[in-house]
Amino acid sequence: MKVFVGLGNPGSEYANTKHNAGFWVVDELARRWSIRFQPGKGAFVYAESNEVLLAKPTTGMNTSGVAVKEIVQQYGMNLTDLHIIIDDVDLPLGTLRLRPKGGDGCHRGMESVIYHLGNTHFPRLRFGVAANDHKRPAEVYVLKPFKKNDQTEAEIMIQTAADAVEYLLKEGMDRTMNRYNS
Repeated sequence: MKVFVGLGNPGSEYANTKHNAGFWVVDELARRWSIRFQPGKGAFVYAESNEVLLAKPTTGMNTSGVAVKEIVQQYGMNLTDLHIIIDDVDLPLGTLRLRPKGGDGCHRGMESVIYHLGNTHFPRLRFGVAANDHKRPAEVYVLKPFKKNDQTEAEIMIQTAADAVEYLLKEGMDRTMNRYNS
């Protein structure tokens, strides 16, 4: 089973903030596949389709690792089948970066995942959220919605990131990186 965990913050007050890019991508995949999220046995919601699990932690971004560890343990999965989807304030809006492993990139959600798994060897898809406005301090910037003139590009990137996930499922990591890494 392949698992795609979109990181974000639950609650309507965060729904449109840049930090929820991971949620947006898995929500788009669920919409495309006509599946609905339901409560998991832990701090997450999930939706399943054809050996693919989509999940969203309900813990809040900075403690996402708790939920990700619960998912890994419940499904007895190999970490190479776990894919984390996150926002990245250091990548320009319109940029995707897929990697088979790596560090936390100063992202607190990814830091939590790495800490709780005790491992960095799992794929991740970074969704660039850096628009032309002031990006620092990053922890304030990511908790704001995109400005109106950036919303169309953000919506296009949600579609592109979902396309990349679907391509990954068919073509594998290397071909997907070659096609989608900006």
